[in-house]
Amino acid sequence: MNISTGISLSGIKDKVVVITGASSGIGEATALMLAERGAKVVLGARGLDRLKNLADRITDTGGEVAYARTDVRQRDDVSDLVQLACERYGKLDVLVSNAGVMPISPLDDLRVEDWEAMIDVNIKGVLYGIAAALPVFRKQEFGHFVNIASTAAFRILPNMSVYAGTKFAVRAISEGLRQEAGDKLRVTIVSPGMTRTNFAESMTNPDVKAKLEESRDSFAMSPDAIARAIVFAIEQPADIDVGEIVVRPTAQG
Repeated sequence: MNISTGISLSGIKDKVVVITGASSGIGEATALMLAERGAKVVLGARGLDRLKNLADRITDTGGEVAYARTDVRQRDDVSDLVQLACERYGKLDVLVSNAGVMPISPLDDLRVEDWEAMIDVNIKGVLYGIAAALPVFRKQEFGHFVNIASTAAFRILPNMSVYAGTKFAVRAISEGLRQEAGDKLRVTIVSPGMTRTNFAESMTNPDVKAKLEESRDSFAMSPDAIARAIVFAIEQPADIDVGEIVVRPTAQG
C-alpha cells in the first residue's frame, strides 16, 4: 500500500506470465486471477476452443492475453509458447508449468501407456519449460519458475506410485534448479491437494476413477485456492523467493 496515495501497489501488474495447462482447472483460475491483477498472460493448452473462450473472457474485462495450442509433450510447442510471450510483450517474467495428467491405477494393471503419459507430461513437460525459459531468464537477468507438483510428492498411496514418482521428480528438479539459479532467478514449487478439476478425465481404470471422483466431490477445494498461492509467490519483491507452498483441503488426510 502506498501510504501517500492510498493505492495498493501490485507486484503482478505488467508482468508477463506463461501458463501451461491453462484451459481449465488450476491453469484457468490462475490466468483469470493474474489478468485481473494486471498481468499479461500467455496461455497454452491442447484444447484450442477452451483457450479461445478463456482468452475472450480475459479481453472482455480489459485484460491482455495471447494464446497458442500447446502440447507440453512436444518440446517445440513449449519453446514456441515462450517465444510468443517474448515476441508479443518483449519479456518473460514467470513460467507456470501447470500441465499435468493423473491416470492412476494399480501397478498390476500394467497400464504402461498411462505411465508413459505421466512421465511425458508431468516430468518432461516441466523440463521442456525449463529448457525454453532458462536461457531467456539468464539473458534478462530475472525470471521466475512456478512448477506445480502435488501432495502426492509427500505421501505415497496405493494406485498412485507412478503419479507420485513424477511429482517427486518435479520437486527434485525444481529444488535443484533453485540451487543452481543464483540470486537473479526464483523457483517456486506449489503442491496442491485434492482440487476440483477435470483430472479424472485421463483415468482409464473405472474403479479408481469412481473412487477419486467421489473424494473430489465430497471435499476438494476450488482451483482458486491454488491460484491464490501462485499469485502470492509471484507478487513478492524480486529478492524474495517463496520456495514451496503446500495447499490442501482441511478435510484431506
